[in-house]
Parts: sequence; structure tokens; C-alpha cells
Amino acid sequence: MDRKEFLIKTALCGGALAAATSPMKLFGGPSSAAKPKSPELKLSFQEGIAPGDSLEAKLDFMESLGIKGLEPGGGNLSSRVSELTSKLQGRDIKISAICAGFSGFLLSEDASVRKQCMDSMTEILEAAGALGARGVILVPAFNGQKPALPHTRETRNFLVEELHELGEIAAKFNTTVILEPLNRNEAHYLRQVADAASLCRDSKSSGIACMGDFWHMTAEETSDYGAFFSAGPYLKHVHIASRGNRIMPGEDGEVDNYIEGFRALKALNYDGYVSFECGTRGDRAETVTAAVNLLRKQWSEAKI
Repeated sequence: MDRKEFLIKTALCGGALAAATSPMKLFGGPSSAAKPKSPELKLSFQEGIAPGDSLEAKLDFMESLGIKGLEPGGGNLSSRVSELTSKLQGRDIKISAICAGFSGFLLSEDASVRKQCMDSMTEILEAAGALGARGVILVPAFNGQKPALPHTRETRNFLVEELHELGEIAAKFNTTVILEPLNRNEAHYLRQVADAASLCRDSKSSGIACMGDFWHMTAEETSDYGAFFSAGPYLKHVHIASRGNRIMPGEDGEVDNYIEGFRALKALNYDGYVSFECGTRGDRAETVTAAVNLLRKQWSEAKI
């Protein structure tokens, strides 16, 4: 066989293989027949989102919209376990996560302030576990919390040790500590989702997880898709708000586009909640309903 004949036969064989085999099969990806079912968009509300003069009225409104999760605050949570359990009984709403509520902060220079954080987080984590929450949201330090440890490698190593200890406590209660990156106007430390994920990894505890917040990501991330994808299996919770003024999704107009982030959540087969953390400038019953409809529409438009 001369060189010309060899090249012709090779090209024909390659073409036949390409026609018979999809690129996904060639590179080990799932075939269309094995494509996993797209995850459900599970929306959650913090307690102040739904209109209503009582928790029961708020829950009734949430059920009317098909909301699946409630995110209460962590303040005095241990005293509310019975109340929340009773109010949710018989409803198709679960506790999604617990929003902070702890005292002190982990990156304080003062050991007694750090102990306040550890002790109060332990109490909240126990209540969160009793409620079946995915985790308790933690910020290592806000800008206003001083004096704080400097932003150095030594501080990061110290934080990893603190998180390991706290994560083991969370795991004991069958829940997690969920690290939340904030924008630079709110926190000097931990501003991107990938950084939070690396802390999860280095803590070496199954009780440490992280989250992404579309509002903070608007300021700090170059890509919603990349931010969520960087978290991988550590991603346990998501916050959402409008992208201009932190009000209801949709109230800021065309900038309130979450499709790329939703594409990442679908690609990750994310099974957690997308929880509202925002205010509103309009009639709450109307703006909340419109926001829910917008997010469901954009979720359906997010293709992977």
C-alpha cells in the first residue's frame, strides 16, 4: 500500500468512526440515553420574604407558590425548634438552611471572641440538625468586626484548623457549616466561591460546605457559571436577589439574568435550595410572585 492509498483508507475509517460514535462517547461522556434528569429548582424564602402577619400566614403564601424551603435566622434557634417543627408538619416545606445568628467571629484577634463564635455556632448547629437543615451559614469576619487577624497565609492556616473543629461538630449533628463569600464592601476576607471551596477542601471535614450568593457574585465573580462550578461537591446552598439593588429578582430589569448560574447548577446536578435574601420596592405579594415566575422561566431556559 503506497502513502496516498494509506491516507485515503485512514480518512474513510475515521469518517465512519465519527459517524457511528458521538463526541461524548469518544471522550467518555454520557450518551443521550444516559443523560441524567435535570434537577428541580427548589426555591426557599428567608422568613421576611413572604407577606403575612404570622409565620403560618407566610407559610400558606409560600405553599400557594410551591416554595419548598424556609431559611430562618439562627438567633435563639434552639428555642424555636418545637415551633418550627410544629408549623411545618404536614406541609411540603422543609428547613433549607439557617442564616447566621452566631456571636463573635472566627477571625478575631481576641480568643474570647473566637470562643463566643464556636460556642454559639455549636448551639445553632445542634438546633439545625434537629430541624434537618442542610447547614448554618457562617462568615469568618465582616468588615466592621475588629480587631481581626491579618489577611495572611498564617491566618488562613489558622482558619482551616478552626473550621475542621467546627465541621466535626456539625457532622456530629448531621448538618454542615456553610461558608458564605461576601463582596468587598461587606467582608475583607473570603470574597469568591472558589476560595470558600478551597477552605472546604483543606479543612478535611465533611461538615464544612460553601455557598454562592448571586448578589455578592455580581461584584466579585467574572462568571456565574465558573463560580458555581468551582465549588463542585462543596456547594450546599445558594442565595439570590436582584443584581442592581438587592431587591426582588426582576425588579432591576434586564440585568436580573441568572441563566448562566442556573446552567452550572444543572450541570452540577445541584440538589440544594435557591433562597431569597432581598428586600422589595413594591407590593410584596406582587413582587415576590413575579420573582418566582421569573426564576422558573429562566431555569427552564438554562440548557446544558
